[in-house]
Amino acid sequence: MFTFCPLQGALSESPASQSLLELDGGVKVLVDLGWDESFDVEKLKELEKQIPTLSLILLTHARASHLAAYAHCCKNFPLFTRIPVYATRPIIDLGRTLIQDLYSSSPAAATTIPQESLSETAYSFSQSAATQAQNLLLQTPTPDEIARYFSLVQPLKYSQPHQPLPSPFSPPLNGLTITAYNAGHTLGGTIWHIQHGLESIVYAVDWNQARENVFSGAAWLGGTGGGGGDVIEALRKPTALICSSRGGDKTAQAGGRAKRDEHLIEMIKSCVARGGTVLIPVDSSARVLEMSYMLEHAWRADATAENGGTLKSAKLYLAGRNMSSTMRYARSMLEWMDDSIVREFEAFAEGQKKVNGASENKGAGPLDFKYLRLLERKVQIAKLLSRDSENVETEGRVILASDTSISWGFSRDLLKGLAKDSRNLVILTERPGLAKDDAPSIARTLWEWWKERKEGVSVEKTNSGDSIELVYGGGRTLEIQEAQRQALEGDELALYQQWLATQRQLQATQQAGGAGGMETSGDLVDDASSESSSDSENEDGEKQGKALNVSTTMGQAGRKSVVLKDEDLGINILIKRKGVYDFDTRGKKGREKAFPLAIRRKRVDDYGEMIRPEDFLRAEEKEEDNPDGANLAADDDKLGKKRKWDDVAKNPSGPNKRPQTNRAGTPGEDGHRAADGFVADELDNIEDTEPQEPTGPSKLVYSTETVTANLRIAFVDFSGLHDKRSLNMLIPLIQPRKLILVAGNHDETMALAADCRAALAGESGDRSVDVFTPEIGTWVDASVDTNAWVVKLANPLVKKLKWQNVKGLGIVTLSGQLLAQALQSQEPEPPQDEDASNKRQKKTDSTAVALASSAAASAGLPVLDTLPSSLISAARPTAQPLHVGDLRLADLRRAMQSARHSAEFRGEGTLVVDGTVAVRKTAEGRIELENVGMPIGGRRSTLYEVKRLIYNSLAVVAGA
Repeated sequence: MFTFCPLQGALSESPASQSLLELDGGVKVLVDLGWDESFDVEKLKELEKQIPTLSLILLTHARASHLAAYAHCCKNFPLFTRIPVYATRPIIDLGRTLIQDLYSSSPAAATTIPQESLSETAYSFSQSAATQAQNLLLQTPTPDEIARYFSLVQPLKYSQPHQPLPSPFSPPLNGLTITAYNAGHTLGGTIWHIQHGLESIVYAVDWNQARENVFSGAAWLGGTGGGGGDVIEALRKPTALICSSRGGDKTAQAGGRAKRDEHLIEMIKSCVARGGTVLIPVDSSARVLEMSYMLEHAWRADATAENGGTLKSAKLYLAGRNMSSTMRYARSMLEWMDDSIVREFEAFAEGQKKVNGASENKGAGPLDFKYLRLLERKVQIAKLLSRDSENVETEGRVILASDTSISWGFSRDLLKGLAKDSRNLVILTERPGLAKDDAPSIARTLWEWWKERKEGVSVEKTNSGDSIELVYGGGRTLEIQEAQRQALEGDELALYQQWLATQRQLQATQQAGGAGGMETSGDLVDDASSESSSDSENEDGEKQGKALNVSTTMGQAGRKSVVLKDEDLGINILIKRKGVYDFDTRGKKGREKAFPLAIRRKRVDDYGEMIRPEDFLRAEEKEEDNPDGANLAADDDKLGKKRKWDDVAKNPSGPNKRPQTNRAGTPGEDGHRAADGFVADELDNIEDTEPQEPTGPSKLVYSTETVTANLRIAFVDFSGLHDKRSLNMLIPLIQPRKLILVAGNHDETMALAADCRAALAGESGDRSVDVFTPEIGTWVDASVDTNAWVVKLANPLVKKLKWQNVKGLGIVTLSGQLLAQALQSQEPEPPQDEDASNKRQKKTDSTAVALASSAAASAGLPVLDTLPSSLISAARPTAQPLHVGDLRLADLRRAMQSARHSAEFRGEGTLVVDGTVAVRKTAEGRIELENVGMPIGGRRSTLYEVKRLIYNSLAVVAGA
């Protein structure tokens, strides 16, 4: 059984992606945790209901549309962190930097408390106070918490079959196997293959078959994007293919990637030549690598030109709060990129060896930036916008800024400062989604203006003769909404504290003593121990009383102050207050006499104690736990407090200056920034003057600014997604038995569904392939088309069966005749003449079908009995020997090495044994052997040994 339900991203303009797969036995697999720029918690309601029944979670891309809700679910939904999550290493690392950038850039990402939840909590306040309290924010995950959440994700490699562990509240997985394959589009992007019983499911959303500068193509045709003419065996003929329809109506651009890059460079040159600034909103983690690599190498090529190009005088910037971390991770993941990047890095490393690290070759690696400058602070953006704003002869600038929706990130601030100048240009790199019909994002509004072309178009010619179109803004007004935090006061604060206490009680009940998702250092102090075990009834009673006391104390604290007082904390002050090292235990009882050490319950599996990934964080991951370096200067003066290497004992710039521990592009801070080779200037030395946002309970306050848009608008498709041609070519090659289309709007989904029905029907002849286009929240049954019948085996037939074992399964073939139980008892002897045999066979077949299809049939099961002697000769030619099982060449290699044979892989998937026998596996799964040479020294033939091991690995089931 296999049913499918899209929770987000089906027949919708929203780019968010969430899908739920339910397999036989109640196994539920959630794929992706996407969210859009609206951060609407109502879109996660159905997901929240499914959490207690989920078995595991799979992630496909490190983009906001695929995992933006992950940290929110870990923070606010009980039991969510106990569900196993699987992804590739680039998705884990780049996803962490993306979510940290998201929460540090957009206060709205924390989401607000639903108004009905506040009304239910306000039992001791007037309902008017609950009604007046608007946009109260939930607790924001800290960078430390986000790093811990992503450390729980278990990394997988490509083409690595893995049998996952289920969640504690999941039914048995019964041999469920997941395998990740390269999807292109992003670094570490994944096509998931899920095997469960008879179901073979391929989940492929947002893939790209074409190779790019950084990313290799999808692995449909094998290797790093193909080359073969057939789909690889593991992804071919699945029982169900779940594919995205986004881009199904898009025609591939003539010239491909080269023409796309050329158009972008020509647009940039046209703008910077007239002294304008180019703003390119980009994804802040995954797709930004493709854009930054291409522009960096364009600047390098322009600098080495003979006559000196236009780009030489222009400045190139990359703005994002965590861009340095993103680039540092990317430099350590070259093996996940296209082969061209690997060859470029190898050539760079070889060149450095030859010059012995000479300075002229420094910073020339594929992702070492010589011209691309990183900006990570808002004051740097403000300084950049204030440079020569009134000077007509200002130098050209190109700024890549997060995010593509321009609803959060630095792209929104840059657009406000650049919109009024007609020399400036904004280039959209992908079609923006639409989260709300009544409130489109800024990028969506610009996209609509670009399609309307209401204010006129400027057409310019490129060097190759192509035309590029720049649409005028024409002075149209653009409303830019910005969300800010404001600390809670008065009744709003009391109402928030009471709501928080109620939520903690509910989570404590559901998690049975587990660490709650509502814990935070800025709101209240949690007094509950995490996963502590108790062995005596006295401690159990004390634990229950303690929960009630803490709840009451929190309710009182909510009416009095923001945090608990020292006397309320008791002995927990030793771990909840900094600088407190003593507590008087004289006259105390129970827990007040022992140090409050939380003992975690050890979880074990078949291999021993389970490993906690957060205990094995790398050094760079621990450094990111506190990227802002808050209060470092204040802590330096404390005794026993160690300083970082670059910190000074006294802050020479005054007490209000915060140490800039995360400054981008400054030489000497770490290896990769020094390699970029930028000299510190006023953008680095500027102080942070932006006000500090409140860290405690707060609410969301919106302010709207109207700007006049005189800048020009252009579009270049840098989305890196499949187009109509690739979809129509590959889906018939994959040959799915069921096709489910998600992740696209209504028009493109229906158009692709019509094309697929025609193409798949032509490939399969008369058999029609089911194509589903479900809406959000609609379940579809995509089970494999099989019919199971229950029969009773006769004793004479059972005695003749010869079972063979294949990987724990018993397999046998048999030939017999199906009889109704009444007929068997009345006519024990089979007929002797051929006419009577035919009549008997027809009667038996009709009786068996009637028994199997009618629920009101007699209680006796049909009986499968041995064939009569007159039919044995006729049935024998139809029962051919079968080879059952799947032989992996890696297993054969280990078996030959165990038998003291030399075995190694050579070429494309060829196993060579003893230098004389070559073993290959075709796309259809057939094993081909090629023998060269004769046995040496009277030794048994290697070909014979290889055949023997192959037959031992398969079940040769003879005809019955």
